[in-house]
Amino acid sequence: MEQELSYGSDYKFIPATSIGSGVGVSVAADVYCHTIQIVNICLVGAPGAKEFVLVDAGMPGSADDIIALTEERYGAGSKPQAIVLTHGHFDHVGAIIELVKHWQVPVYAHELELPFLTGKTKYPEPDPSVEGGMVAKMSFMFPNEPINIGHQVNPLPADGTVPHLSGFRWIHTPGHSPGHVSFFREQDRMLIAGDAFITVRQDSLYKVIIQEEEINGPPRYLTTDWQAAWDSVKKLRDLHPSTAITGHGVPMSGEPLTMGLERLVNEFAQIAIPDYGKYTDRNPH
Repeated sequence: MEQELSYGSDYKFIPATSIGSGVGVSVAADVYCHTIQIVNICLVGAPGAKEFVLVDAGMPGSADDIIALTEERYGAGSKPQAIVLTHGHFDHVGAIIELVKHWQVPVYAHELELPFLTGKTKYPEPDPSVEGGMVAKMSFMFPNEPINIGHQVNPLPADGTVPHLSGFRWIHTPGHSPGHVSFFREQDRMLIAGDAFITVRQDSLYKVIIQEEEINGPPRYLTTDWQAAWDSVKKLRDLHPSTAITGHGVPMSGEPLTMGLERLVNEFAQIAIPDYGKYTDRNPH
């Protein structure tokens, strides 16, 4: 198995971080959000539980930190039942191969993401020309070649359930990537949104570093379909989430989340869509 697992030739450590790096927060009794450099992972399962799931797989080079975190929360030698992915961009699968080799657990993603995770198709190149700040300008160095985790990755079930993630359902939220998904639990209206929307201005280095809180659209430099991205935000707004964990930025809940999502939906063209860039169409509605 190990011979077929590989990152793209452009995979490398990315020297970007924030004041939130290494910080975790319990968003619910069984949902823990942890920041690795500039991206969030989630552990779903009560502390000390024998059964839990990892959502997303961090930045390149973060496997040891993720393993240490899981063992601190669930005990020495513990491993998740599965890894589920919101999508396959480099900052969400950066440690996936090391984790799969260490834990020998299955990975689940939307079927439209599988070509990017099985060595078949590379993502569109990041757009450093897009309107935005220093992170956008740095995006030319971000990996976009496909990784190959072979038979370890499986499509999410067509019925919307999430293996081993009881109570959650997956929701197709494309735009940032073709097979991007978010996870929603009706019981407490918990939303794990991935990069469908985020709570920081991700293209601004200053705001990434200080983690200034604001609901925004998906990262501009890697979003290729803005109409789909807008439709996805509307879909998530209509769920009326009480709490949201996003791929970048701090978790949000209550009125700030509700009002922020409503504003993002209503002013998406002004807030989220860049004025220029090679993937920009200023006409979606």
